[in-house]
Amino acid sequence: MTDADDLAAFRAAVADTQPLPASGRVHLGGPMPPPRPLQHLADERAALNESLHGQISLQDRLEGGDEPSYLRVGLASSVLRDLRRGRWVTQDEIDLHGLNRDEARQLLAAFLAESLHWGKRCVRVVHGKGLRSPQKISILRQLVRGWLMQRDEVLAYCQAKPQDGGEGALLVLLRSPKKQRAA
Repeated sequence: MTDADDLAAFRAAVADTQPLPASGRVHLGGPMPPPRPLQHLADERAALNESLHGQISLQDRLEGGDEPSYLRVGLASSVLRDLRRGRWVTQDEIDLHGLNRDEARQLLAAFLAESLHWGKRCVRVVHGKGLRSPQKISILRQLVRGWLMQRDEVLAYCQAKPQDGGEGALLVLLRSPKKQRAA
């Protein structure tokens, strides 16, 4: 049976039907799309623009210490400064405590991909301080830093503030999702 045969059979089946009388109801259509956080998006664009093009003061030049940090080549140092100062709100976190290197790498890669997919820009990666490791050395701390530098979606990272994990965690700034880049 072809589509033409199906259409003919349908028309024959409904040939003697009449339309329902108008009910006066308004059809609103399907469910409304989720709201777009326009102000949030504008704030993020403004923060990134200021980070990329803002002036660098003497205080900014004096800041910085021995803590680990990374900034993708081509980005202004103010991006890292704003990340250190807490200008970006931490939107999610992952805790890698107790995982071996293979588990940690896979979980971190999946977490970064999911964060990027959901439009999260700033995340915390908790790798631990190594207090329970042999010789009190955190293996994951060094591995995580290297892995993050290899990821295209990572723009910058810095050590978390003491109340957020200190030397046992990193704040990571991710690029915006591709779908928002065109906007």
